[in-house]
Amino acid sequence: MPANAEPARESASQGDAVLTVSALNRSVRDLLEHRFPPIWVAGEVSNLTLARSGHAYFSLKDAQAQVRCVMFRHRGQLLDWTPRDGMQVEVRALVTLYEPRGDFQLNVEFMRRAGLGALYEAFVRLRDRLAAEGLFAEEIKQAIPAFPRAIGVVTSLGAAALHDVLTTLARRNPSIPVVVFPAAVQGDGAPAEIVAALGRAARRAECDVLILCRGGGSIEDLRSFNDERVARAIRACPIPVVVGVGHETDVTIADFAADRRAPTPTAAAELASPPRAELLARIAADVARLRRRFARDLETRMQLLDHLSRRLVHPGRRLQTQAAMLAQLRARLAQATERAIERKQWRVARLTERARRSLPPVAALAERVDALGQRLRGTTSGRIAHAEARLRQATGGLGQLDPKAVLGRGYAMALDAHGRVVRDGAGLRVGERLELTFGRGGAGVRVEDKA
Repeated sequence: MPANAEPARESASQGDAVLTVSALNRSVRDLLEHRFPPIWVAGEVSNLTLARSGHAYFSLKDAQAQVRCVMFRHRGQLLDWTPRDGMQVEVRALVTLYEPRGDFQLNVEFMRRAGLGALYEAFVRLRDRLAAEGLFAEEIKQAIPAFPRAIGVVTSLGAAALHDVLTTLARRNPSIPVVVFPAAVQGDGAPAEIVAALGRAARRAECDVLILCRGGGSIEDLRSFNDERVARAIRACPIPVVVGVGHETDVTIADFAADRRAPTPTAAAELASPPRAELLARIAADVARLRRRFARDLETRMQLLDHLSRRLVHPGRRLQTQAAMLAQLRARLAQATERAIERKQWRVARLTERARRSLPPVAALAERVDALGQRLRGTTSGRIAHAEARLRQATGGLGQLDPKAVLGRGYAMALDAHGRVVRDGAGLRVGERLELTFGRGGAGVRVEDKA
C-alpha cells in the first residue's frame, strides 16, 4: 500500500463531499452551458450518421482536434441543403455534456457551409426586408405574354447560359426575334451592368418579355443576383422579366423579384417562348375544326336553299291566287252585308210594330182634349167676369178711401217735422213748423197760437 493512502482516507473522512458520477456530469454540463453561450464553431464534418429518428450525429474536426456534435431533427429540417462527410461547415451550437456517457459535445442549432455564412445571412436579411416591403407580392407581378413579338436576353455574351437560351429559343420558335442586352453576371460591377441592361431594354421597348439568366455556381458566384439594386430594377421594369439563374436548387433574390422564376436558363427560355410545333398543331387543329364547321354550315344552308326554292312561287301565279282570294272575299263581304241589312230591316219592322201597338188612341184623345178645352174656356170666361166685377167694386171702395179724394173736397192734411199726420192740436207747440197738403199742392206753416 502506498505510504500516502492513509492520509487520503483521513482527508475524505473529515467532511469533504463525495459526488456521484451522475451528479458530477450534471454539474459539468450546467457549468459548460452557463459558461459558454451559443457560439459559432468551424470545422470539417466527419463520421456523419443519420438516425431513424431524423437526428444527425457527426464529428467536427480540424487538423489538431475534434468534437462530437448532435443536430436534432427539428433543427435539421430548417436546412435547404444536405451535409456530407468532408464538407467544411460553420455551426452555431451550445457547448454541453452528454451525461449518460460523459461525452463533451456540441448541440448544433444551425449549420452553414464554411466561408458562405456571411453571404447567406446577408441574403436572408435582404430577402426578409424586401418581402416585408411587398416587393415580392404576387399581385404586383406581370403576366408573361403568351405570344411575344420579340424576346430580350440579359446576360454575358460569353456565358454558356446564353448559348443554351438561344438554342432553346431557336428550337421552340425560330420566328420570334431575339435581342441580347450584354451585361456582366459576375464580379463587383455586375449588378450595375444588369441594372443598366434592364433599363436599356425598357427604354428601347423592342421586346415583350426579358430573360435574365446565367449558369450555376456557388453563392459567391451568384452574389450579383442577390443585390438589392438588381431586385428593384426587375420590379421597376415595365417589361415582364423571367429569371433563370444557376441550377434548380439555386435560389436568389432576383428569383423572388422576377415576374416568373425558372429553375434553369433553359427553362426560362421555355417559359418565355411559345413552342412553334405546338402552335402549328393548334393552328392545324383550328383550321380543321373551321373547315368542318364551314362544311356543316354550307350543307345546312344548301338544305335551307332547297326548302326555300320549293316554297318559292312565280309572282304571276301569286297575283292570280291573291286575285281569286280577293274576289272570294269580296263575294263573302257582299253576302255578309246583305244578310246584315236584312237583319236590321227585320228588326226595324218588329220595333215599329211594337211601337205602333204601344201608342194610345190619338183621335179619342184629341176629341177629349177639345172637350176639355171648351170646358176650360167656359170656366175661365165666367171666372174672369166675376173677377172683373169684384175688381170694379173694390176700386170704387178704394176711391172713397183715397185721402186725395177727401182733400179734393176742400180738406187739408197737416204733417209734423217727423212726417207724422197731426190728428190732435193739443200736442202742438207754438212756433212748431208744419207741412200742409191740399188736394193740389201744399204749404209750410208755423203754429202761432193754440186754441
